[in-house]
Amino acid sequence: MAKLPVVRDQMDKHVATLPPETRILDAVGFLLEKRVTGAPVVDKAGRLIGILTEKDCLRLIAEGVGGDLPRGTVADYMTPDPETIPPDMDVYFAAGLFLTRDFRRFLVVEDGRLVGAITRFDILRAIRANLTFGASMPSNR
Repeated sequence: MAKLPVVRDQMDKHVATLPPETRILDAVGFLLEKRVTGAPVVDKAGRLIGILTEKDCLRLIAEGVGGDLPRGTVADYMTPDPETIPPDMDVYFAAGLFLTRDFRRFLVVEDGRLVGAITRFDILRAIRANLTFGASMPSNR
């Protein structure tokens, strides 16, 4: 039997991160500049401590009072202890996890440190590369 593809082989190993002490308005700019919907928050040792998502940032407006500029840091707004997966998980199991979650990306952690991220799209690429499609596959028209 062929070896199942694992998350480590499909994940993005270069993930833009934020330190927890970043001013929240700077973090919003970071997300916009990187064109991402969220960023892992890591401490100085590279340990994952949270994630800041666009949904977390919506609290800036929802909790705003009198039009004042929001204050605080990423640590004040992030979601602590996000759900993660290990790099040696097979991608088919990861696909099943995506079916039970609302988010599109899992952070990949090994020994407490962020080592990458895998998206639903990454899983689709793995499926295409590892499954044999029959003649009924649709054309690119």
